[in-house]
Amino acid sequence: MAASFHVRSNSLPTTHPFTSEIEETLSRLRSSPAASNIGHIINGLQDLHDCVDKILQLPLTQQALSQISNRKLVDELVNGSLRILDICSIAQNALLQSKQSIQGLQSALRRRKGDETELTSEIKKYLASRKAVKKTIHKASGNLKGMENKCLSPLNEKQVSMLKEVEEVTFTAFESLLSLIAGRRTGSMLSGFSLVSKLILPKRIACQEGKNDINEFGKVDAALIDHKTIKSYNIFCLQNQLKELESSIQYLEEGLESLSRRLIKARVSLLNILSN
Repeated sequence: MAASFHVRSNSLPTTHPFTSEIEETLSRLRSSPAASNIGHIINGLQDLHDCVDKILQLPLTQQALSQISNRKLVDELVNGSLRILDICSIAQNALLQSKQSIQGLQSALRRRKGDETELTSEIKKYLASRKAVKKTIHKASGNLKGMENKCLSPLNEKQVSMLKEVEEVTFTAFESLLSLIAGRRTGSMLSGFSLVSKLILPKRIACQEGKNDINEFGKVDAALIDHKTIKSYNIFCLQNQLKELESSIQYLEEGLESLSRRLIKARVSLLNILSN
């Protein structure tokens, strides 16, 4: 996604270490190639929004924002912070629902003693839950497109440009995270990222053997679509896959919870500036 913002401003404290750290983090998030995993991106967002809150605590920043003549630009920042929290909540709920479905399927696999009925029923529940998650993500992704377009609108106030760029990068990261949860290959800044590089389904389980355009969520989905192919000799492999995926989801949940706290803190700081 092309950037149309200039981070530096005559009013914001551009020589302050917090400002430099924001610029460096933005640059890293934008230009990073297909690197380690999406957890690193979430960590980067945590650092980014930590710095945003610190910047908002600086008297010079508070004075610059409170004196902006175009109130609409400032309102866009406030509304953007709320939209980011909303999309973070959607991602958290999608992960929670996926984890609960995995746990239900794991219980059925542990209890399985020759009877396929319960396992088949639980697989169908899992796939139905995943379908609902994907539907929610599809709707949220459509809304994200409109949000990103707003972020790319021309700015007349340089005081807002850095915060708008933070907003844009955050939306882009969440778009990729939602794509990952939906089981699609991510198509933006995280295009080569893998949730857990070692989480590869055995060829005898994978329903889409040889394809490299789906991530670990998608591979588990594919393995379960034709559940008749899951025999007793590969149940153990499937259990390991689900355990790994559950662990990865837990890791992402913890990262998003930490990020959410930072987003709330920065939003409160912004609201306090504007109310004074």
